Amino acid sequence: MTKLLLRLFAKSNDRTEVGKLSGVVGIIANLVIAILKLVIGTLSSSVSITADAMNNLSDSASSVITLVGFKIASQPADKDHPYGHARAEYLSGLGVAAIIIIIGFELAKTSVLKIFNPTPTRFSLYLVAVLLFSIAIKLWLASFNKTLGKKINSSALIATSADSRNDVIATTAVLICAILEHFTSLKLDGFMGLGVALFILYSGISLAKETISPLLGQGADPEMKALIVDYVSSCPKVLGFHDLMVHDYGAGCRFASLHVEMDKDEDPLTCHELIDDMERECLESHGINLVIHYDPVVTNDPKIEHMKHLVLSFLRMRDERLSIHDFRMVLGEGHTNLIFDVSLPLDLRGEEKKIKSALDNALNEFDETKYYTVITFDTAEFN
Repeated sequence: MTKLLLRLFAKSNDRTEVGKLSGVVGIIANLVIAILKLVIGTLSSSVSITADAMNNLSDSASSVITLVGFKIASQPADKDHPYGHARAEYLSGLGVAAIIIIIGFELAKTSVLKIFNPTPTRFSLYLVAVLLFSIAIKLWLASFNKTLGKKINSSALIATSADSRNDVIATTAVLICAILEHFTSLKLDGFMGLGVALFILYSGISLAKETISPLLGQGADPEMKALIVDYVSSCPKVLGFHDLMVHDYGAGCRFASLHVEMDKDEDPLTCHELIDDMERECLESHGINLVIHYDPVVTNDPKIEHMKHLVLSFLRMRDERLSIHDFRMVLGEGHTNLIFDVSLPLDLRGEEKKIKSALDNALNEFDETKYYTVITFDTAEFN
């Protein structure tokens, strides 16, 4: 069925077309099972089935918002939005999360009222049939959205797939509750309704966290960082790299910057050409707009190499995670300047002055030469 729908409605596998297909199918499927559950929940006086119906109704609303989000995200860059509109996917996810949380809260209140004022649930084969039909549809939707999400690398569709899978668990629990209440004297409907409501709240809060994080500027995906690092490391004349920063403006719109070290004695024009090739290859092969800063380094001065290793050894006596780059040494009449960057882990923020002071003391106790360190502290996550 999934392959047939893709052939009919998303032949080009375009991101917008696939997102639209997912949205339309989600709206129709969730609306159908929500209406069926609302009817059967009302007829049977079951708050848990009604809660499950509202959960499916929120999924239908989510599909509408996802559909709108993909539509906006597909708009090209313009004067006011030079990086495009791809983050609209995140905003649509945030809107969905808000709806889910509100529905979950209202259902929790209704369920608590039924716990304290229980009413019998009218059991029927229609009830069982509707819930089994819902489980089957949700199982298919989970598989459908997972396939589409992998096809276009969409976290939104993968999340939708996970939500459908979780709905299967919730509806199965509601069905078991209805059967147990029918064959025993236990009044479980209100408790199960509360359980479904809490499940809905949990889903909404989790989705909100997932969508807020990239909007706040979460770190780059480790796989993407590894992709860039592995490629740059394999390029000719590259001696090292640091300060990798990745900016995510939504799916398919990623920018990155990186400092690459090359021998100062290499022809600058050759280095510039190599850097241009690296930037072009990253864009063509990986869809990453990479900007590389050229750092010429001294490789044939024993004194500089000696001081560099000495500084690094003193720093690592304090913390093994510390590393340095862009090391330079400027000789003066009364003192020598050591200029370099230190890659600083997040938990050592605020310790910069202590690290510098300890390093200065260690260097000047080691050698009669007067050393002044000029240190730039970088975030370790970028190195």
